Amino acid sequence: MNVDGVLASGRAAAEERMRDTVRLYTQGPDVFDRATGNTVPGPQTDLYAGKARVKTIAAATGEDAQAGQREVLLREYEVSLPWSTPLPPGTRVLPGARIEVTASRDARMVGLTLWVLSAAFSDQSTAWRIRTEDRS
Repeated sequence: MNVDGVLASGRAAAEERMRDTVRLYTQGPDVFDRATGNTVPGPQTDLYAGKARVKTIAAATGEDAQAGQREVLLREYEVSLPWSTPLPPGTRVLPGARIEVTASRDARMVGLTLWVLSAAFSDQSTAWRIRTEDRS
């Protein structure tokens, strides 16, 4: 079997393991509304919605950090999307983009919002892997 055949088999196997559903999006900057005195979240731009595999990174134990007046534990996750996932033309997934888990067989993950740390690209990968962290 040639390399292309092996990659096709690996990509099919990787997609079979994608049992979660996610939404990958960017969030525009918040805007202060002087009339109401409230901060309004910036607009969201969807880049992908569909199947994925969300898993914790075992080697990452988490890091304590300050967020305002509270302590948070940053946990890292790897989100795998189908290798063939298209992006809108001229779009790159950069740190700060977000991934929301919209469905999962583990109900505790539904609603989890993950912040993108990095995205790796390779023509010889079986999935598109995005490194993220949970900032809750």
